[in-house]
Amino acid sequence: MKTEKLLGTGNSKLKTTSKHFDVKIFNFSIPAGNDKITGKITCPFAGKCLADCYAKKGFYNMPNVERALSERHKATRDANFVERIDTELIKATNKKQVYVRIHDSGDFYSPNYFKKWLEIARLNPSVRFYAYTKSHSFIRGIELPENFDLIYSLGSKNDELINVETERHSKIFYSKEQMELEGYFDASHLDINATKWVTTNKKIGLLFH
Repeated sequence: MKTEKLLGTGNSKLKTTSKHFDVKIFNFSIPAGNDKITGKITCPFAGKCLADCYAKKGFYNMPNVERALSERHKATRDANFVERIDTELIKATNKKQVYVRIHDSGDFYSPNYFKKWLEIARLNPSVRFYAYTKSHSFIRGIELPENFDLIYSLGSKNDELINVETERHSKIFYSKEQMELEGYFDASHLDINATKWVTTNKKIGLLFH
């Protein structure tokens, strides 16, 4: 029986980014908020963001997409999850720089799950991994590999923990003018604009959609 791949090639934003920067971007996603099939929480620190979450609308509500995301969520709990992702990345060796966007839907739901991604990153030092996360309360203090970048997301239950002057973080805006006024770097249309490999600005802006 053929094993389904866990890594995808992303949504239109990721594909536009890949073309613009001439890189290869894979993505890995699980259900946003909670897994409707299993009932398990997937975004434990999500706050007001859940009401407007793009990953709980449209395409993500299609039954086949919900099943696929749930299967990926289930795979994260399996003993061979790290091995499966590592194998896919080895096979995807490319002359272009390879990125992995972790969670264009969902989040790090536990410390153990987060550590699995750290292990994957350490096994693949030439691949760049990045993620937005609201789970920063159990991530703080953990040393990240050089090829791993995190952007803390405002809108969580623990926003007060984020130092918006010194820590890389993201904020949702309703206009580009307000984003620029507050000094945020726009990552609305090109995904890796949010990462340390593109900008040193720790304030990452995203337009509401």
